[in-house]
Amino acid sequence: MFSALRLKSQQFLERLMPEKRLFLRSGTGTRFIRLTPLSQIFALVTSAAFIGWAIVATAIVLLDTIGTGNFRDQARRDQAIYEERLNALANERDTRAQEALTAQERFNTALAQVSEMQSELLTSEDQRRELDRAMEVMQATLRRVMGQRELLQRDLDQLAAQLDHDTGKPVDDSSSESVASTMDYVTDTLEDVAVERDHARRRAFQAHEEMANLELEIQFLEEKGDRIFRQLEEAMSISVKPLDKMFRNAGLNTDRLLEQVRRGYSGQGGALSPITYAPDALNTVDPTVDRANNILAQLDKLNIYRIAAEKAPFDMPVKSTHRYTSGFGPRWGQMHNGSDFAANRGTPIYATADGVVTRAEWGSGYGRVVYVKHAFGIETRYAHLAKIRVKKGQRVSRGQRIGDMGNSGRSTGTHLHYEVRVNGKAVNPMTFIKAGRDVF
Repeated sequence: MFSALRLKSQQFLERLMPEKRLFLRSGTGTRFIRLTPLSQIFALVTSAAFIGWAIVATAIVLLDTIGTGNFRDQARRDQAIYEERLNALANERDTRAQEALTAQERFNTALAQVSEMQSELLTSEDQRRELDRAMEVMQATLRRVMGQRELLQRDLDQLAAQLDHDTGKPVDDSSSESVASTMDYVTDTLEDVAVERDHARRRAFQAHEEMANLELEIQFLEEKGDRIFRQLEEAMSISVKPLDKMFRNAGLNTDRLLEQVRRGYSGQGGALSPITYAPDALNTVDPTVDRANNILAQLDKLNIYRIAAEKAPFDMPVKSTHRYTSGFGPRWGQMHNGSDFAANRGTPIYATADGVVTRAEWGSGYGRVVYVKHAFGIETRYAHLAKIRVKKGQRVSRGQRIGDMGNSGRSTGTHLHYEVRVNGKAVNPMTFIKAGRDVF
């Protein structure tokens, strides 16, 4: 039965694809190759499979080429948008800084004017007190003269009564002349006192008017100073809060960071020193002093953050067109302690912050590698380089070229393996890079 089925299948194949022979003629004879139906079917299936594979491979290559082109265009557009945003943020930062400086100058001018007005007010107050004392002295003199006048008036009345009683007696001319001269002296003294009193009243009135004008002017300066304070406080809030958020998002302790920078830059004095007044300069405490000192503290904090931003790795190590190929975290059953950026061989690699090179050599699986030590216990590593452009112990600045991208060490292709370590522990480099992008 099996042989019958086999015979029928051979007959079907011979009808479908009859047996063919290929004759090969040479100088000595003729030979032929027998092509059975099975060999013909095998050759046909093999040819069809090869053609299908060629079509699929060509389609895959075309799709990959189109996708790569679109990705590059998108990367260029993203880079252009990122650069525009960086320029806009830089211009905004410069504008805010200039506004802060201008407001500080206006604030210093207003403080000088307020100090001058306070000095004038103290002088006017002293003058008013002197006038009050002069008025008291004049009033006491006037009361004394009025008392003397009343005594003299009683004496005159007694003399007149005595004259009336002694009309028959001779008049003493010397006594009459003495009374007349005393009356003249009293009259002149009263006139002088009255003139001095009027003059003192006019001076007191003028002093009160000057005090009222000074109070209005001081009130105007206080309102103007309050507007300046509000502008400065808003500028400080806009400038300091993003920087504070940037360092916190990077996982850094801002209090410890500020204290460390202050220890390294501990010089004192100058325009940013806290404002103090003499204890007895005014009877009341000026409430603007606390606001001014708070603004100066914010300016100092902004300056410290500016210094710290140069020392922490918030920049990108690759500034040319590149592709982000691998991130921080587990990979293939092992921990990948950095981020990978792929680009052409020889692409410049830059330091992401100020620091000192602690290693620049071949590093086993890292290949050619550069270690840079930064402030705040931070270290960055740049691995698989094609060329190293710095030496151990060299001090580098943010944005300085330190090597070229390559494929050295344990690497599957040209790329940069970039690590960030804080106190020896590997952290995600993109945390720093994204925090820097949000601000810069």
